[in-house]
Amino acid sequence: MTWEVKCTMKKILFAASECVPFIKTGGLADVVGSLPKCLDKEYYDCRVIIPKYAKIAAQYSDKMEYITNFYMDLNWRQQYVGIFKMEYEGITYYFIDNEEHFSGDQIYGGMPWDLEKFAFFSKAVLSVLPIIDFRPDVIHCHDWQTGLIPVYLHERFQGNEFFRGIKSVMTIHNLKFQGVWDTETMKNITGLSDYYFTPDKMEYNKDGSYLKGGLVYADAITTVSKTYAEEIKTPFYGEGLDGLMRARANDLRGIVNGIDYDEYNPETDSLIFQNYNARNFRKEKQKNKTALQEQLGLEVDPKAMMIGVVSRLTDQKGLDLIAYMMDELCQDAIQLVVLGTGEQKYENMFRHFAWKYDKKVSANIFYSNDLSHKIYAACDAFLMPSLFEPCGLSQLMALRYGTVPIVRETGGLKDTVEPYNEYEGTGTGFSFANYNAHEMLGTIRYAERIYYDKKRDWNKIVDRAMAADFSWHRSALEYQELYDWLIGY
Repeated sequence: MTWEVKCTMKKILFAASECVPFIKTGGLADVVGSLPKCLDKEYYDCRVIIPKYAKIAAQYSDKMEYITNFYMDLNWRQQYVGIFKMEYEGITYYFIDNEEHFSGDQIYGGMPWDLEKFAFFSKAVLSVLPIIDFRPDVIHCHDWQTGLIPVYLHERFQGNEFFRGIKSVMTIHNLKFQGVWDTETMKNITGLSDYYFTPDKMEYNKDGSYLKGGLVYADAITTVSKTYAEEIKTPFYGEGLDGLMRARANDLRGIVNGIDYDEYNPETDSLIFQNYNARNFRKEKQKNKTALQEQLGLEVDPKAMMIGVVSRLTDQKGLDLIAYMMDELCQDAIQLVVLGTGEQKYENMFRHFAWKYDKKVSANIFYSNDLSHKIYAACDAFLMPSLFEPCGLSQLMALRYGTVPIVRETGGLKDTVEPYNEYEGTGTGFSFANYNAHEMLGTIRYAERIYYDKKRDWNKIVDRAMAADFSWHRSALEYQELYDWLIGY
């Protein structure tokens, strides 16, 4: 029996620049930390490899076990590679150590420093595999920082029998970030020859692109929603790679991200004022609203419609639409709670309106995990009018907490929020199609009308929202199917 399980066990290695709980700057870390735990452990041996940053908290770094070290050639010099290992929640994690690249306060230092850092990491990932005696069937690479892994696998590791036949998957979390720099610098850093810097390989607008290399050489490509997988085949969303995406359409699939249903659970969440569930939210959920109104100095009114925004304050998130309509929106019977940091023009815009309508608008220009949970639990609706959104996690959290999303129909927002249809009694939120401020305001006002005039219908939207399943287990099944297809099972 043991032998049989061993034979069918498929080995998957996740390679990424960040991973919860060790290090996080965005949603990428959540994906890399959550997905491996949800794969079927009877058939998949999934391990994760990330850099050993000095910034990783001592509660984790103190528990890491030193394996060994060696020197590896890169950028015409020998560089130290240390290997550490740790078991955490049933998953084996490996950490690549190098003080020159991974010390400091920030995990990303900007270009061109990050080019060398992640060229080093990509080559080290492959170089350590024989040493740790783990030969993956599939290496699952995430974003541009690991884009060189499929390239190196093709360029210098295929000659070694250990590596022959290892498949690679490249996941695009956001096509806007590609690791682009001038070709000469890239050649010097990576040690790759001219052969790799042609328009059909890594050349990108006369520069080089790590992500493009990964997308050309990976055996399969995924992105984080079905709609975004279609959108990136078009010039508007394709960031200069739409032709490549169309050429590789047969190897490209969209698998929507999930969220951790243990962490985001209104019934057990210790960060919110009042726990509630799908059965008692009609009575208990609004206690979160009045407590938050009090905490933030808004007018305390359990009946007022409260709309939340938890976001990076950038153009991508559609905040120019909100800025354009803010004065008009504040004439309505709503309250707006904003949490996040980003571009100065948006930070100042929200501060201005919080001063102008101090009982209606609360601008919290910082990031707080604690306050974000309180906002998801307290608000009636959640606004995400994004210009583009590969997947989006905030709308999934809002659904989980019975906070009705109001979104633009793009990327993962279109895939995860079903628009309300009052005639059929279906839908989990409200949506609008065009990137247009008046269309957004019209959709918000439609939601207000249902909230105030058809409360029973609103509560049924909340019922359906809380019943939606966007846990990682659902997505994991699709990834397992992809791995099986690649391996040939």
